[in-house]
Amino acid sequence: MKINNVILQFTAKIVFFMIFFYAVHIFFAGHYTPGGGFVGGLVTASAIVLLIIAFDLKTVQSILPINYIYLIASGLLLALGTAGIAMFTGKPFFTHFFDYFNLPILGKTSLHTAALFDLGVYLVVVGVTMTIIQTIGEDE
Repeated sequence: MKINNVILQFTAKIVFFMIFFYAVHIFFAGHYTPGGGFVGGLVTASAIVLLIIAFDLKTVQSILPINYIYLIASGLLLALGTAGIAMFTGKPFFTHFFDYFNLPILGKTSLHTAALFDLGVYLVVVGVTMTIIQTIGEDE
C-alpha cells in the first residue's frame, strides 16, 4: 500500500536540491578544507535516500534511472586512472599534478588532478551506498 503524503513529498523535492548542492559545495571545498569526494558522496546518497523515503523505490528509480554498478565502475576507473597516470611520467603512483590557469569567469585558478581522483571517489561512494540501500529496499 502506497501512502500519499503530499507535505513530505513536496518538502523532499525542495530539500533534495538543497542537500545535493551542499554536497557539491563539500566536494569542491574538500581540496582546501575538510570534505571532498567521500563526504560529498555520502551527502548525495542521503539526498537520494530522502527521495526514496518520501516517494518509493520504484518511483525514484524511474526518476533517476542510474545503474549504480556502472557508476561504481566509472568511479574506480577514474580514481585509479588518475592515480596511475603519474607512473607514465616516471613519477610514483598517486603523484598529483597541478597548475594555475586564467579562466574567463574565475580568473587565476589552480586546477588539480586530485579533483579528478576525488570525483572518482565521489562516484564510488554514491554507487556503493545506493546499491546497498536499493538491495535492502527491494527485499520484501
